[in-house]
Amino acid sequence: MEQGGAHEIGVHKAAEYFGLTFNIETLYMTWISMAIVIVFAFVATRRLKMVPGGWQNFLELIVTALLDQIESAMGPKGKKMAPLLITLFLFLLVSNWLGLVPGFTSPTSDLNTTLGLALLVIALVHITSIVNKGPGAYIKHYFQPYIPFVVINLIEEAAKPITLSFRLMGNIFAGEVLIVILGKLVPMWIPIPNIVWLAFSVFVGVVQAFIFTMLSMSYLAGSMSDDH
Repeated sequence: MEQGGAHEIGVHKAAEYFGLTFNIETLYMTWISMAIVIVFAFVATRRLKMVPGGWQNFLELIVTALLDQIESAMGPKGKKMAPLLITLFLFLLVSNWLGLVPGFTSPTSDLNTTLGLALLVIALVHITSIVNKGPGAYIKHYFQPYIPFVVINLIEEAAKPITLSFRLMGNIFAGEVLIVILGKLVPMWIPIPNIVWLAFSVFVGVVQAFIFTMLSMSYLAGSMSDDH
């Protein structure tokens, strides 16, 4: 079997390596989002000032707001997860907005991206729970409050990455589709509907990044809790 190569799947260009299919467009957009976050963080922190301004002020506003949310939801232990959650939010924010740029698509409109991020968060939740509570207490909590509830608890755990990934992907993908439809239905000399929807899509991108991060924070807070 051919180990490498590229071909078209629908409107996406895909490549196959070692029996795995990769969406090239999603990979490119993901790398671009990562690069934007890294460059933005570097520029904002290169020359820190006591009185922030410009990019530093914008970044500090985001970081401060997220730190307050992390501390209120997770307590003192949440500081360990702060770098991960802040980076996750910034990456999601850039990824959600990237599809609003002509010629680009949002990597978060692809289920592969959102499901990968959701599985990463859930895996970290379980690892943190085992480390913090111990293997015995970790297994025991699935049988709480009564033994038959183990089925419900397992279904709930399986549903977490599904709901996390589909919620984010669905909202971002729908927004991109509607922007394309509006662009074809509304004449270029009537820009108001397009501008209004574009502004709404920017708002949705912020909200969806915030919701994903807050839910991840909530799951991690439960795994770091000392309650049995």
